[in-house]
Amino acid sequence: MAIARFLIRRVLTGIVVLWLVATAAFFLFFARPVNTVAHQLAGRAATPQVIATVIRNLGLNQPILVQYWHFLDNLLHFNLGYSYYTQQSVNTMLKQDLPPTASVVVGGVILWLIAGLAVGIISATRARSLFDRFSAVAVLIGISLPTFVIGELLLLIVFVPLNQHGFHWIQDQYAGPSTGIGNWIGHLILPWITLAAVQAAIYTRLTRGQLLDVLGEDYMRMARAKGLSERRVIFRHGVRAALTPVVSQLGVDVGQLLGGVIVVESVFGLNGLGQVSVQAIDTDNLPVIIGFVVLAAAFVVVANIIVDLTYALLDPRVRIA
Repeated sequence: MAIARFLIRRVLTGIVVLWLVATAAFFLFFARPVNTVAHQLAGRAATPQVIATVIRNLGLNQPILVQYWHFLDNLLHFNLGYSYYTQQSVNTMLKQDLPPTASVVVGGVILWLIAGLAVGIISATRARSLFDRFSAVAVLIGISLPTFVIGELLLLIVFVPLNQHGFHWIQDQYAGPSTGIGNWIGHLILPWITLAAVQAAIYTRLTRGQLLDVLGEDYMRMARAKGLSERRVIFRHGVRAALTPVVSQLGVDVGQLLGGVIVVESVFGLNGLGQVSVQAIDTDNLPVIIGFVVLAAAFVVVANIIVDLTYALLDPRVRIA
């Protein structure tokens, strides 16, 4: 029940955040002269006929509060609008381009957590060893390289040579899980590595530093004095305590992840939400921009609810009742 109440509070808070974001987006774009709003909603498809259609369909001549209510009502029914430039609903566009982005995000996060936590834990438990010194150099290299440079290097030194020698499992572009899990992984392994490389380096350094601090605490020495095995001391007590700031950092990083995905999608030609958002800005496609803002806010809210729950389960000092 305590966890249920905790989740309900977080979900309600997330709904308020989404409402505030949607409200800000509405008044930012709609609280202007009617023709200006209609012209921007039509984007590069704007003609006198299209502008008149936009005004009629969206009721832009109605009072602003009436328009606001219709806007919220559409959002509640998961209707993100219609793009007059592409002649498609925003929902259709996002559904078509969401799978590549979701695949890159989920795979990248899992990969950087596995690599970052594993290397960080080993480095902390073997401080000043050869592995620790090597990982420190690798961390500096990972942090120093921009995402697009890592992606281009992987294409140059991995993708091109392998395909030239007849090994075609690793590919660019996007292929969904419906084509086979192996094929799906082969098309996304390089984007996952690109997205995860910098973050894995950061999480390695963060995990190492936090775990070294925890291992020096009095209660850790007490656990050893009670006769607990070193493995249990490290993983049962040390790693759990060290992970709480890592989880907090994950909430921040996930919220900023869409910016990094745009670069990865551009390098590997994945045609996901990042590409759609860039094209929408280039073509003044306002309905898609608004839809992307609302979707990004929902993504951040859901990610942080999961992170808050994980944090509460890891740290008993955090009350979830």
